[in-house]
Amino acid sequence: MLILLPPSEGKAAPPRGRSLDLGALSQPVLSDARRRVLDALRTASAGPDALTTLKVGLSLAAEVRANLDLDGAPCAPASRIYTGVLFDALSYATLSEAGRRRARESVLIFSAAFGVLRLDDRLPAYRLSGDVALPDIGRLGPFWNPLLTAALAARRDGQLVIDCRSATYQPFWTPSGAWPVRVFREVGGQRSVVSHLAKHARGLLARALCEAPRAPRTPEQAAAAASAWFDTHEVRTAAGVVQRVRIELTPRSLDVITD
Repeated sequence: MLILLPPSEGKAAPPRGRSLDLGALSQPVLSDARRRVLDALRTASAGPDALTTLKVGLSLAAEVRANLDLDGAPCAPASRIYTGVLFDALSYATLSEAGRRRARESVLIFSAAFGVLRLDDRLPAYRLSGDVALPDIGRLGPFWNPLLTAALAARRDGQLVIDCRSATYQPFWTPSGAWPVRVFREVGGQRSVVSHLAKHARGLLARALCEAPRAPRTPEQAAAAASAWFDTHEVRTAAGVVQRVRIELTPRSLDVITD
């Protein structure tokens, strides 16, 4: 099983740690491409239109300036760098030992700066979104797609892929047979698509799949494992409100339904 996650835009900058070693990251075949993106990011971050290019406001100017020295910045595992609501819901540090092992084996994080990462890859905090176009690189989805397609070509035939990524990061890699995760809220029998809160629900789903007694191999097994987890665990929203969650498998997606 593979669980595909987006990164979080918010990141925790570690106060200390070894500096970046591109060759030590998973998928070292991407090292040259990662270097190209980091060099282009440094150039963009040093420019007079840096905030516009990186699509951020003045409040994030310090994070943009930090892009100028990513090679020398302290690094920490991706599980600690990414701090958004999805990763809060996954809560890697509180998984069981078996759950952490499966998360390390199964989770792929798609990153504008690094292409794809594992949870234990060490990286610095950076500011770069997947919808940015960098000088000499262009849009990052088209840049990374052929590289990641080649790098991840060894994926086993028929391997279950649960796609929890947002639309921004789906173009980075488009594996055949992937099961996208959709999130809906249902009130009074009426369903509506959930946007920001969907990140939290997808993080909970990833947690449920990592904690399943056996790694699901089919969409049906994934839906059953997630349903069993939600039936036996109290679930709260990011704001701390108790929430009911159920799973539905459609012919084309795995749906998370919240109340």
